[in-house]
Amino acid sequence: MSESVLQQLMERIAARRREMPEGSYTAQLFAAGEQEIAKKVGEEGVEVVVAALAQDDARLLSESADLIYHLLVLLAQRGLAWAQVEEELARRFR
Repeated sequence: MSESVLQQLMERIAARRREMPEGSYTAQLFAAGEQEIAKKVGEEGVEVVVAALAQDDARLLSESADLIYHLLVLLAQRGLAWAQVEEELARRFR
C-alpha cells in the first residue's frame, strides 16, 4: 500500500526541519520561527475564505492545499503530529 500524499508531505516537512537545506521554502519558514509560521496559517485561512466567497473551485482547492501545508508546518514547529489532530477529531465524534 502506498503512502498517502498527506503522509508524504508530513515526512518531507520533518526532513526539511531536520536538514534545513538551503533554498527550501519549508526550511525558510522554520528559520523564521513560530510567529511567522502562524501568520502564514492566518493569511492562508483568509485566502481560503476569499476563494470560497468570490473565486472558482480550482482557486478554493489551491488555497485549501496551501492552508493545510502551512498548518502541517506549524504543527511540526510545535512538535505535534497530524495523528494528534485526527485523535482530537475522533474524540469529538465519540
